[in-house]
Amino acid sequence: MCGIVGILSNKNVASMIIEGLRRLEYRGYDSAGLATITDGKIVRRRAEGKIRNLEEKLFKDPLNGQSGIGHTRWATHGKPTEANAHPHGTDNLAVVHNGIIENYIELKVDLETKGHKFVTETDTEVVVHLIEENLKNDMEPKDATFAALDVLEGAFAIAVIFAKDENLMIGARQGTPLAVGYGEKEMFLASDSYALAPLTKRISFLEDGDRVVMTADAVDIYDLDGNKVEREIRVTAQSGATTGKGEYRHFMLKEIYEQPAVIGDTLNSYVHPSTGHVSIDPDILNALDKAP
Repeated sequence: MCGIVGILSNKNVASMIIEGLRRLEYRGYDSAGLATITDGKIVRRRAEGKIRNLEEKLFKDPLNGQSGIGHTRWATHGKPTEANAHPHGTDNLAVVHNGIIENYIELKVDLETKGHKFVTETDTEVVVHLIEENLKNDMEPKDATFAALDVLEGAFAIAVIFAKDENLMIGARQGTPLAVGYGEKEMFLASDSYALAPLTKRISFLEDGDRVVMTADAVDIYDLDGNKVEREIRVTAQSGATTGKGEYRHFMLKEIYEQPAVIGDTLNSYVHPSTGHVSIDPDILNALDKAP
């Protein structure tokens, strides 16, 4: 149910991240937050409840920065409080995370023996401290993050930014969706391509085990074995209009009224426009024949 939006840009990103998070509201959430890199420092704003509460904080105390990550959280580990809201971070990095880290308790105990202090009830915070520990051991951000990912168990999507390099974002997908958006001197990361619809039409969907290292100019994707891989860049037909509520009070009502058009579009895809003949993929017919 959680949502991730990350942006590397040549302009302030806070408002763009907020707009991206708004397009993920249909997923449900109970807190929201974002972090940017401002003057070489990680700066965060988080709030319980709806995104409008976060916006009120930003209105009173704006965030600058040309790189940032945002998140809408549905509480699993820990109550839906501001302290438990993402992003989590240290002076050196900030992390947002969807999914469940199944072995977080063992990892947390080990990190505590090394002097790490935890301030939330979440499983996500172990990711922050794992990367921080690796940075302390003189690893570069990419190696520090990949090494942390190697010990995680569970299903997750993660995005990380680093205070010392505002032109760097690292993401990972393991069982939970994550998409890369390609812009002009801008790059985007999101758990749902709908969040990126107003920003870019060029999208790559990461596969399980993929890890992505992004700058505003380039994207490098690695598989679980550390090999560089290519993922197809698709040109989508999505727009901001497809993800908003339009004239409807809520998303469920919009989906109810959209059903006739969706059914019509689906049926039309099987009808030849000039002959009117119906053509259905044989694989679909075979699957229907085998259905109970």
